[in-house]
Amino acid sequence: MDDAPIRLTQFAAGGGCACKVPASQLEEVVADLVGVRHPDLIVGIDAGDDAAAVRIEGGQAILSTADFFTPVVDSPYDWGRIAAANALSDVYAMGGRPIMAINLLGWPAGLVSADHVREVLRGGLAVGKEAGCPVVGGHSITAPEPLYGMAVTGIADAERLMRNDAAAPGQPISLTKSIGVGILGNRHKATGEVFPEAIATMTALNSAASAAALAAGVQACTDVTGFGLLGHLWKMCRASGVGAAIDRAAVPVLDGARESLAAGYVPGGSRRNLDWVRPHLDVGPGITEDELVLLADAQTSGGLLVVGEVPGAPVIGHTVAVKEGTGPRITIR
Repeated sequence: MDDAPIRLTQFAAGGGCACKVPASQLEEVVADLVGVRHPDLIVGIDAGDDAAAVRIEGGQAILSTADFFTPVVDSPYDWGRIAAANALSDVYAMGGRPIMAINLLGWPAGLVSADHVREVLRGGLAVGKEAGCPVVGGHSITAPEPLYGMAVTGIADAERLMRNDAAAPGQPISLTKSIGVGILGNRHKATGEVFPEAIATMTALNSAASAAALAAGVQACTDVTGFGLLGHLWKMCRASGVGAAIDRAAVPVLDGARESLAAGYVPGGSRRNLDWVRPHLDVGPGITEDELVLLADAQTSGGLLVVGEVPGAPVIGHTVAVKEGTGPRITIR
């Protein structure tokens, strides 16, 4: 009998937000699915924002989002925590406060024990408690791969939403978490090595960063997840009609990520991200392909990418005006 511990990542073709449908394919699929414009809809699908926003009475907006993915770590409890923090992040990225969440669960019945399911849900509940957000029920199905996440409802000031399409030129760009979790997750899946710093950053809520950005008057923000830093920055630049210049030396990177990248631990999603944004990049001299892959690394529960300054967060670049007759470009120096 095989008594080896079950490794959840071995049941998944891709881990965490790296299992997202490729950005280019997804945009083609949803291109014509805008639907009828509702008078109370403030933010919809148009600019690729993190959550939908609908105006309600009292000058407030209801935010709605859903996010789920395959295991990014072998620990079911930590996976639950990571998935919950990642789902809640969409509300924080919009400048909102989560007020309720429900579980979304897919499970390969008969292959992985019910104890693992319980631990995943316990992890999600723990992060919900930390966020002050009730986690109540949800929905489950049988699936060939484990899947977990949440549908989250939030609330925000309708006039203070942070959006993808609100960036202006000449503003600093801040990043509130280090990147590299996709690469470290790929190494974890391949070798079983555990990276506590990566788990800590993925389970950290973006609530304080969101509140600080709002207090600083920030209008444009998104979170860095499956499309990587470059992918999410490109979506914001495109929606806002601005360009950006990034100082790659200023971008914070998790310990071990560069070494793991050099050793060949790269998620397929990270390479797809780079292929997607490459036509819109102006790359300075001396910047290697590995550095570009790192900047495009598919993150899970990453930090906030803020057009503005957030106390304690590094400024990694700035927005620039788009030259007449050209489209938005991202310069990497």
